[in-house]
Amino acid sequence: MSKQKVRQQFGANAAAYATSNVHAKGYSLKRLVEITHPQPDWYLLDVASAAGHTAFAFAPHVAHVTATDLTPEMLVVAANLAQEKGLANVTFAPADAEALPYDDASFECVTCRIAPHHFPNIQQFINEAARVLKPGGLLAVVDNIVPGTHLRGKKAQLLNDAGNYVNAFEKLRDPSHGRCWSVSEWVYGFGQAGLSVVHQELLSKEMEFGGWAARMQASADGITRLKAMLIQAPTAVADFLTPQISNDRITFRLTELLIVGRSG
Repeated sequence: MSKQKVRQQFGANAAAYATSNVHAKGYSLKRLVEITHPQPDWYLLDVASAAGHTAFAFAPHVAHVTATDLTPEMLVVAANLAQEKGLANVTFAPADAEALPYDDASFECVTCRIAPHHFPNIQQFINEAARVLKPGGLLAVVDNIVPGTHLRGKKAQLLNDAGNYVNAFEKLRDPSHGRCWSVSEWVYGFGQAGLSVVHQELLSKEMEFGGWAARMQASADGITRLKAMLIQAPTAVADFLTPQISNDRITFRLTELLIVGRSG
């Protein structure tokens, strides 16, 4: 999975993210604001902002939000939405999450929501976010997770196998999907970057299969294969995704981790 693939995939589907309920109205938006307690003097960086929904949620509470994304088409969509909402304290800039073009200790808070699973090197993103945080600043991340652990061993492998299946399911639908991490990996990754985890919680969201597949314009063959993977999933995966089939409607559940770390 390359960054060029990410640009192509999201550039082609940028408009859909402006109205996607998962991204525009997900419960994790409210929780991010509640948990971080944004202050009026904060300068906040939103990484991989996509259509800007996280940036817009924080804008009324802080001095300024810098919203960045790798995909130029996403920034155009976000800027138009900001204008519609009358938000004057949000600016938009292209940026690579793994090489942020900002000085050390520039922001009181860095946010990133439902995006790291597209990054080739999630640890490098965490390291970069920690670098641009001021002492005592917060990194607040929400992302889909999978079963698994950063540890090794027979029991760990069973968890990691289930996680690999879920990641393969996601990648079949979206070729720009890299890899979702497990909770264990996120906690370990924050620690590697010198961040102290001050909050973590799991959030569950119901996905309607048809809309989920359509958002990335999955082919008819791809949709058939995705349905088969969901319906025939191994027990550990089925327990995680909990697929439900009612007439022609298929739903399943994804799990998000909301994790907040503080810089030293």
